Amino acid sequence: MALGAQIPDEGFVLLLSDRPAERRALARAIGLVAACRAAETGDGLPPGRPRLAVLDLDAPALAAAEAVLDRAVPRLVLARRPHDGAGPSSTVSPPTAQVLPADAPRETVLAGIFAMLERAAQAERARARTLLARSGAATALVAELFDSAALGARIERAEIERGTGIVVDAVAEVGIRDWLHTVWRHDAGVYQHTLSVAGFAAAFGAVLGLGDADHRRFARAALLHDIGKSRIPAEILNKPGRLTPEEWRLMQRHPAIGADLLAEQGGTEPAVIAAVRHHHERLDGTGYPDGLAGAAISDLTRLVAICDVYSALTERRAYRTPIEPLAALAQMAGERGHLDPALLAAFRPVALAHAG
Repeated sequence: MALGAQIPDEGFVLLLSDRPAERRALARAIGLVAACRAAETGDGLPPGRPRLAVLDLDAPALAAAEAVLDRAVPRLVLARRPHDGAGPSSTVSPPTAQVLPADAPRETVLAGIFAMLERAAQAERARARTLLARSGAATALVAELFDSAALGARIERAEIERGTGIVVDAVAEVGIRDWLHTVWRHDAGVYQHTLSVAGFAAAFGAVLGLGDADHRRFARAALLHDIGKSRIPAEILNKPGRLTPEEWRLMQRHPAIGADLLAEQGGTEPAVIAAVRHHHERLDGTGYPDGLAGAAISDLTRLVAICDVYSALTERRAYRTPIEPLAALAQMAGERGHLDPALLAAFRPVALAHAG
């Protein structure tokens, strides 16, 4: 591979070396094919997840770096001595780490780095193709659910479960940030919002440590939360400007419409139907459609409401710029009386993961 050819992959190579001359030389060479961030130790690692870590450190510094470095990140360890804690039998680095002696010729070290980068790029391309296929299938499935609801046809529970499984499994595998990035490539309307909210529910459920049944119920409620919009005119849903009072009154009917159609056809848990109906209620009683307040709003509904509001604030829309993740979280916290403050605080790791 020519050194001047950029490897098509996002991220950077993290180079930690306590040998200044070697650090400069390796950083210069790596920089020909990938972004490289070099440092002397693992203290204060740069933000973001590196796609590869090159660790050229003595035993104590290596142990310290491994303590803070994501173990899923591929790494090349330049071992000083077999008893240095960096040999193949060491438990300091993950067993998947590649190991070369620190005194290996520089061209050997660089060849190892470039080979690992190329393998990582190939794996990332395959992963991206799989994720794109999953999100495409989920978008098509949500479109079918909305079409069925609009026509008064039955919404098949098997399809709801399939969509829920796609979202939960994909977010568990790739994380919320990559899920959103891929979903946003497919659609810019109500389907995108639905899959974004479901993705946040999947991520939030994992952070909360929910059991499998509760986790999937949460994601299922998020997937269905706006199903009532299937019966709202498209010109209102897609209107780029402010709605008229009459249009807004019609839009406010969508939670009740969605809950009613799910209840009429049967097969949906009452807790999910309640979350669909009440996800726009507020703790202070100023929400809609029923003006519920406080304890009358279920925990599942409170969870879906947080994901819905956060997603709406951070999504790209034709008529406004999205709000940055942590700014959106701060705005939500400032609107006292709307959302559950304890659950909103628990949502912070999801926002941090979204921010990257």
